[in-house]
Amino acid sequence: MIEAILPASVATEVAYDDRVAEPDEKLFPQERAVVATSVLTRQQEFTTVRFLARRALLRLGQPPVPLLPSPRGAPQWPAGFVGSMTHCEGYRAAVVARSAGTAAVGIDAEPDKPLPPGVLDSIALPYESSCMDFLMARHAGVSWDRLLFSAKESVFKVWYPLTGRELDFSEAEIAIDPLGRTFHARLLVPGPVVGGRTLDGFSGRWHAARGLVATAIHIPHSTAP
Repeated sequence: MIEAILPASVATEVAYDDRVAEPDEKLFPQERAVVATSVLTRQQEFTTVRFLARRALLRLGQPPVPLLPSPRGAPQWPAGFVGSMTHCEGYRAAVVARSAGTAAVGIDAEPDKPLPPGVLDSIALPYESSCMDFLMARHAGVSWDRLLFSAKESVFKVWYPLTGRELDFSEAEIAIDPLGRTFHARLLVPGPVVGGRTLDGFSGRWHAARGLVATAIHIPHSTAP
């Protein structure tokens, strides 16, 4: 899934359930405190994605360290690394890259089924809504509304580390290529500066398999996507 749409420089670890790490077994005390009062399912997914993230970091030479969430909930990575996590029913993933070559990376996975009623209207811009109608009519087999939601999540996951600011669903317009399995997010607000250039958008890739849709954006330091 995720590994198929990211460059080889990004270390990727995935799991399709929580059996790779039992609750509390592989958490640092500081992490355990974060989810101490959470329901069991939240503890399990929190534990699994951190187990996966530490395994990915180890592949890049970083010994295990606590991976605590920021006030916004985004994982805080050790110095010299950037990364992203995602979890949904039946899938967990963590990706990590060295910050020397990667400015930001964002991933998201969702079940490949339509969004609940009313959600699309709350996240889609007029252009995106018209694209949904076209995609659903011409390219059956993928829940395009769910893919749009996933793409917007991946956009936020690269935006926030680069800017430290929130980004509303209405502040990035997504165009999906159903044949090339890519997408582009046009920023409707001033973009971040990466490698001396102000980015006006992010380009990403998507994949659908095993009842899931996944999106990923990788932003190298040297050039805009």
